[in-house]
Amino acid sequence: MPDYIPNHKAMVFWSGVAEVMGGIGILIPYTRTYAAWGLILLLIAVFPANIDMFLKAYQKQGWTLYTCLTLLRLPLQFVLIYWVYWSAELKIG
Repeated sequence: MPDYIPNHKAMVFWSGVAEVMGGIGILIPYTRTYAAWGLILLLIAVFPANIDMFLKAYQKQGWTLYTCLTLLRLPLQFVLIYWVYWSAELKIG
């Protein structure tokens, strides 16, 4: 979690709640579109935290398995965004 974000435990808790609610929302046809956009925004919002996690790991440990996995996690965010987009059959425009 980046140092500039206050209340780390609360933010992790509430982002987890948002993920679970988004996952449930994807399953309900009436809320699917809203849930998908919410999950996409959440994935974008947590991306800086993932970058921070990689940078801190690299600065502390250098190249370890953990550091490599945190690096591989970064492009995975874009795959997850597309997966949510695809699963909800969203249309832009």
